[in-house]
Amino acid sequence: MTSVGISTDVALASKTLLEGGVIGLPTETVYGLAAVALNEDAVHRVFDTKGRPRSHPLIVHLAPSMDYREWGVFNDLAASLADALWPGPLTLLVPRTSLVPDWVTGGRDTVALRVPNHPIAQDLLTRVNTGVVAPSANKFGRVSPTTAQHVLDDLGENVDLILQGGICQVGVESTIVECTDVFQILRPGQISSDAIKLHTGVAPDEPSGVSRAPGMLSSHYAPNAQVIIADTRTQADSIASSRGSTAKTRVLHFDDVNTYAERLYDELRTADRDGCDVVIAIRAPSSGVGEAVNDRLEKAAANR
Repeated sequence: MTSVGISTDVALASKTLLEGGVIGLPTETVYGLAAVALNEDAVHRVFDTKGRPRSHPLIVHLAPSMDYREWGVFNDLAASLADALWPGPLTLLVPRTSLVPDWVTGGRDTVALRVPNHPIAQDLLTRVNTGVVAPSANKFGRVSPTTAQHVLDDLGENVDLILQGGICQVGVESTIVECTDVFQILRPGQISSDAIKLHTGVAPDEPSGVSRAPGMLSSHYAPNAQVIIADTRTQADSIASSRGSTAKTRVLHFDDVNTYAERLYDELRTADRDGCDVVIAIRAPSSGVGEAVNDRLEKAAANR
């Protein structure tokens, strides 16, 4: 297929997917690199375009009108969360059904499912009427995209179409909760542990075990610039001073944690575009989406 760049044509985007294409898909969290989940060639193209290992599982996105139980086996905890928080920035890792192929799950017996809360994504998924994989539309391990232009900058003509959906309002990836024989938050997001406990009556555990869902690797979300985390503005200024006058340094912080989440990835990309050597990021308050901001900063700062 020939790339048409950024488009607002949802009908064309759905036609492209159903014909085996790969598109940039806006959601409330980040833009995804989307393909029909049951099309093996299209899903393999997603992996190849991102440079993502094929053993690394993908999230399947579903329209609100679809029966998610066709894709996964939901215990009481999973059902409670789906009923209360879908559509929304929540992914549930559950045992897969026979419908779900190995090329989506990396051969695992679980599948990650989500119903996004974005009108354009919902329109597209309703038209396609099947599950769509949509990992972040960037090169593997790099900074996730929160605008259509970010996708174009990263992947260019390797994507058949990028659906324009504006700036992602959440700005960080969905919370992933495993609901199998364990109940764990595998990746923090806007939906907090407290919110999960409120709807289930059970506090989820901290993640443990091997990587089995997106975002669990120790290094991820990384710009070209080195990321250093500071606890306070005073500490950040001290670190900046110690770098000397030759280093191009940027201090990153927002007082409002929701703004921090929404702007985080764009700020990291801007630092790279401006040729910064170092980004000194001040840690967010460890509540609500601040936990997700700090998780992304720690992974961006990890050894690569």
